[in-house]
Amino acid sequence: MVEIVVSIAAKVSEYLVDPVVRQLGYLFNYRANIEDLSQKVLMLKDDRDRQQHSVDEAIRNGHKIEHDVCKWLTRADGFIPDACDFLEFEKEARKSCFNGLCPNLKSRYRLSRAARKRAGIAVQIHGDSQFERVSYRPPLLEIRSAPSEALPSRLMPLNEVMDALREENINRIGVWGLGGVGKSTLVKQVGDQAAQEKLFDMVVTASVLQTPDFKRIQGQVADKLDMKFEEDSEQGRASRLYHRIKEEKTILVVLDDLWAEVDLEKLGIPSPDDHKGCKLLLTSRNKDVLANQMGTQKDFRVEHLQEDEAWILFQNRAVDDSIENPDLESIAMDIAKECAGLPLAIVTLAKALKNKSLSIWKDALQQLKTQTSTNISGMETKVYSSLKLSYDYLEGDEVKSLFLLCGLFSNYIHLRDLLKYGVGLRLFQGTNTLEEAKNRIDALVDNLKTSNLLLETGRDGVARMHDVVRITARKIASKEHHVFTLQRTTVREEGWPRMDELKKITWASLNDCDIHELPEGMKQLKVLDFTRLQLTSLSSSFRCLTNLGTLCLDECKLGDIVMIAELKKLKILSLMYSDIEELPREIAELTHLRLLDLKGSSKLKVIPTDVISGLARLENLCLENSFTQWEMEGKSNAYLAELNHLTLLTSLDIQIPDAKLLPKDMVFENLDRYKILLGDTWMREAYFDTNRILKLNKFDTSLHLVDGISKLLKRTRSTLA
Repeated sequence: MVEIVVSIAAKVSEYLVDPVVRQLGYLFNYRANIEDLSQKVLMLKDDRDRQQHSVDEAIRNGHKIEHDVCKWLTRADGFIPDACDFLEFEKEARKSCFNGLCPNLKSRYRLSRAARKRAGIAVQIHGDSQFERVSYRPPLLEIRSAPSEALPSRLMPLNEVMDALREENINRIGVWGLGGVGKSTLVKQVGDQAAQEKLFDMVVTASVLQTPDFKRIQGQVADKLDMKFEEDSEQGRASRLYHRIKEEKTILVVLDDLWAEVDLEKLGIPSPDDHKGCKLLLTSRNKDVLANQMGTQKDFRVEHLQEDEAWILFQNRAVDDSIENPDLESIAMDIAKECAGLPLAIVTLAKALKNKSLSIWKDALQQLKTQTSTNISGMETKVYSSLKLSYDYLEGDEVKSLFLLCGLFSNYIHLRDLLKYGVGLRLFQGTNTLEEAKNRIDALVDNLKTSNLLLETGRDGVARMHDVVRITARKIASKEHHVFTLQRTTVREEGWPRMDELKKITWASLNDCDIHELPEGMKQLKVLDFTRLQLTSLSSSFRCLTNLGTLCLDECKLGDIVMIAELKKLKILSLMYSDIEELPREIAELTHLRLLDLKGSSKLKVIPTDVISGLARLENLCLENSFTQWEMEGKSNAYLAELNHLTLLTSLDIQIPDAKLLPKDMVFENLDRYKILLGDTWMREAYFDTNRILKLNKFDTSLHLVDGISKLLKRTRSTLA
């Protein structure tokens, strides 16, 4: 009975007494509730500021803020001002009651109750701020460049590379071209388009550069894959990267700017053979790096821009109303032409000249035409330095020297000219014959072509060089080597270099110049090129050229050239298209002469007997469209049997007007290259598509062919009648 009474009393207390006590507590604990709320609000403010600092730092680091953190900040930002307004209202209410001396019990009750409630909310918000992390690092997105000009020369390789990427069996693709021609831009566009078309789950790009830094390259790829390395060693990072890439079902890895073979395994990039979903897109200036060293299955060349495309690019980069000025427009078009379609040069010049005055544009054009352009902003640091890298990375002094030699030619580069000058300069180490030197030139020219420093012409034995590359080559030659060139000018004493520089010059080229004698002191000169000069006689200054190996007097008006016999070390003598009428007997004293080129010297009527036979070391004799006045032995002019004395002769271009002049014991068995005409009319250039040509023109078939001609017939690739 007692237990029942106690239970009933407890229930009465719970439902009647406790609520009354609680309500009275709001009155009795008024100041304590207000102070508690004030403290809770201050604590929440500090917490909110701390979270905001973390958020601000994360944003500065490029991180994304977690969604629940954003919601918490929004909630805190809504509560704190409301609580502060409430506390301010309470303060004003207290003042209106004479600072509590005449308290309004009803108002106190409501304020105390509200303060208690708000304090509880503050505690709840504060408790919800214990986040595991405030932010996260989002996956890196490729920076999309503005769409480039839709130029035909760029759309074609772009489409070709995209087609190759779509082929199931193609997983290694190369893009090659001259430095500054736009390879990096092209593969970036390929990557963007591949991502847009969702050809791959992931597209990652890294720049390899001249000296590959594997950790940097690994870091670039890892950033795109949103991964961090815990390993410090190169090998450990490679293993981690390898397994991470294999997690992607399909991935395109773009490695830009390769200069040599890169070990993919050491880098941590799976071979397409190990990961069927992985494809490689590689760029290089050198096709050999891609095709032979990296094993690309398809390679696409990026060519220079066409003239109209270059003008479009130049206009778009030099956005300036003044370019529409008729006076400036013609200059701007000429400047764009001087860039010869190289995008790097076009963009650099366009930016440098933007908003500049007409006089500065004119000066820039003059610098480009005179091939200086050292004062144009960006040309030295961007264009020439970029192309010089290709030169620096050529392997071996021979190919570098040949590149500089090619830069001295104006337009087309004939490999026969490279032979003449290269032998004179003694460029080709380990070669003992002209044939060996020619083979070396073929190999070096092929090297330069694969490095994009020389271009094809579609003609056998002829190459060409991009205009901007030529300027770079000449800059290097003038700074690092000893070359002196002049064209179309009068050479006076003050026009020659200083004496200390003259002593170092190894090559001198003077074309279309008015010159009468050479200065003293050029004892190191190995090649002297006089083209289209009028030389009534050679001055005594030629005696000083004791080391001269090559002398070219092409297209010259010649008088007395007996002085040539003083050049005892001369190996190459070229008198192409000169007006020489008689070859001096003293030429036979040039016992080291290996090449004599008289092509096109149609006025040549006299070669004294024993001159040809005296040139015992001669390997190459060219009389194309030249001397035809062969006589029988015992006469005053040269006779064909003299050729039998030239046991080293391997190349011969000759016209024999009458087959009866041929001695029966004529021997041609050592000839590797020849153009031999039996008759009175030389062959047209169209016939010259092979190195072994024998033309029988009005040949008397009743005559028994000499043994040498019979053997030539068996080896001839083209026999013309």
